[in-house]
Amino acid sequence: MKSYQEANAEIIDRWITEGWEWGIPVSHEEFLEALEGRWRMLLTPTKPVPVEWFGGSLKNRKVLGLASGGGQQMPIFAALGAQCTVFDYSPKQLESERLVAQREGYSIRIIRGDMTQALPFADEEFDLIFHPVSNCYVQEVKPIFKECYRVLTSGGLLLSGLDNGVNFMFADEETLTDLNTFPFDPLKYPEHYKILENEDCGFQFSHTLEEQIGGQLEAGFRLTHLYEDTNESGPFFEHNIPCFWATRAVKD
Repeated sequence: MKSYQEANAEIIDRWITEGWEWGIPVSHEEFLEALEGRWRMLLTPTKPVPVEWFGGSLKNRKVLGLASGGGQQMPIFAALGAQCTVFDYSPKQLESERLVAQREGYSIRIIRGDMTQALPFADEEFDLIFHPVSNCYVQEVKPIFKECYRVLTSGGLLLSGLDNGVNFMFADEETLTDLNTFPFDPLKYPEHYKILENEDCGFQFSHTLEEQIGGQLEAGFRLTHLYEDTNESGPFFEHNIPCFWATRAVKD
């Protein structure tokens, strides 16, 4: 039987062929702008990550893009001089990384894998992990933060985009009706699976503050910065209700 992770990888690949916005790589012009120092990166849907979160120059720093395929962030890191590794379970997201690297002439290590498993990297291998909103596709998130802590050097940074659970509150997001029971988990609750299936959302899961912020602290990280962000559209966006957190954490 296919795992939910394998099913999600196939679903995301299909979304990309249908024009999914998070699968559209940066253009040549955007890459050139990054080379000239004009760039932005997103951990969450709309609000750019503050430049100071990156801790200075990225030149020669070892960066892991965790579940960060698609050719959107890694090309920017490469343009800024970082040594990049991207890890994702979607073949099409990784193919976008390969195509952009070939187009722009930089090197990147591309690895297909599942972040719910032990990461295939050595202890203290990376200086920075960039982890955009993606753990909403994972049932258990605390082990991911522990693995991030393991593969980061002392003083290394974990920049994460996190879904705060608001998007899972209602069975019908447009009318905000039929309040769901939490945790939202399609592996445990058939009614949750049905909602996701009807909306073609893949397997998604809600996670609490305790799991996501507490999980980083339990792993050993020191949280230094945080901001909230909204969806790009819909009733939560229209009412300015935050649906995401972005966090900056340090391995001391």
